[in-house]
Amino acid sequence: MIDSKKDKRQKVRFKIRKKVSGTKDMPRLAVFRSNKEIYAQIIDDVNSCTLASASSRDKSLETNKLTKIEQAKLVGKLLAERASGVKVTNVVFDRGGFLYHGRVKALADSAREAGLKF
Repeated sequence: MIDSKKDKRQKVRFKIRKKVSGTKDMPRLAVFRSNKEIYAQIIDDVNSCTLASASSRDKSLETNKLTKIEQAKLVGKLLAERASGVKVTNVVFDRGGFLYHGRVKALADSAREAGLKF
C-alpha cells in the first residue's frame, strides 16, 4: 500500500501532537503551509481556543510581489505582535508535520526575533 505525501505528513503530525500540547501559560504555536499560503495560530489546548492567528492572506500583509519566504517572515512578525497583545510570550512550537526548513523556519525565526520564546 502506497501512502500519499499528505498521509505521511499526517502520521508525523499525529506523533508530534502526542508530545506537544499547549496550556494557558505556554500555548502551542501551530503552523500550516499550503503551496501558496502559510498560516499560524497560537492555541490553548486546555480550553480549546485560539488566542492569536496570522496568515499570508491577511489584508495587512497584502503587498505586491513577495516571495513565499518573505511572506512567512511577515506572518511570524505579525503573529508575535498579536501574541504580545494577548500577553503571550512563551510558546511551544508545533511544525505540523512539515520539515523545519524553508518557510516554516523563516516563520519561526521571525517570530523569535519579534519577541516570542520557544
